[in-house]
Amino acid sequence: MTPAVKVSGISKTYGSLAALDNIDFTIERGSFFGLLGPNGAGKSTLINIMSGLTNATSGDIEVMGHNVRSEWRKTRMTLGVVPQELAYDPFFTVREMLRLQSGYFGLGSSNHEWIEEILFHLDLDDKAKENIGNLSGGMKRRLLIAQALVHRPEVVVLDEPTAGVDVELRRSLWKYFRALNKKGQTIILTTHYLEEAETNCDRIGILNHGKLSAVDEKSRLLNQYPYRLLNLRLQEGSDKNIPEKLKEKIVSSENGDICFRLHKENDKIGDIMEELHNANVKFIDLHTKEPGLEEVFMALTGKEND
Repeated sequence: MTPAVKVSGISKTYGSLAALDNIDFTIERGSFFGLLGPNGAGKSTLINIMSGLTNATSGDIEVMGHNVRSEWRKTRMTLGVVPQELAYDPFFTVREMLRLQSGYFGLGSSNHEWIEEILFHLDLDDKAKENIGNLSGGMKRRLLIAQALVHRPEVVVLDEPTAGVDVELRRSLWKYFRALNKKGQTIILTTHYLEEAETNCDRIGILNHGKLSAVDEKSRLLNQYPYRLLNLRLQEGSDKNIPEKLKEKIVSSENGDICFRLHKENDKIGDIMEELHNANVKFIDLHTKEPGLEEVFMALTGKEND
């Protein structure tokens, strides 16, 4: 089966700067794919090439089997993009904007039923007659999502879809995105909220400095990370007694809460606890934690999440 997205040898340079360097990966149909990376990694550049907003220096991208350069009309019909920035036309109501957007794709009155369905599912139906300029930031975010879905695209790109929205709206949006994915839509997510990617995505690609650091099933990425975390809450003053060789394993320390990063094979928790006991390090509480996507991300990019 033709993949939803096929990225083949994509490079993009701006003078001497390589924004993307020979990127190759595929996204299967019906998947929930997380495209992650720190600021400046090349995520937005790749999305812009995919959506036809800029041209690659070399390489090709296909969306549902259509080349984004030579078959751009077909590509636009199969792709919906929710941009990161809030962009809107203040001269239209919500419903008018969606009908106008529908017309861009050659869809007439036959699409009005789908528009009403989108308005309902995104809780915009009571704002349908409202001028867009009067909407709150959260409602404008919902409208951007509605605009991206108005032509029933098979592939949806979510570029920081929950940036700046409250917890209630974030939950409702993720519920809707998961429902779309279950119905067969392929979703590509970029986000700096790594817990969102870990919860929702089944496959992850990580960009760093324009290169693809990793692309794999989420579960396999997590299993390849060879560390676990040991969190201790120490009695006051006990941190001064931690042996020097164990201090090298500390990844965070704040107000008596110490987090050690331990190698799953080389660092036995029992041995670590015995060393701490012998050094008179007293603790109030402890727990271990298997690594999450944040730890994998930091290991692959060499920096904390932006």
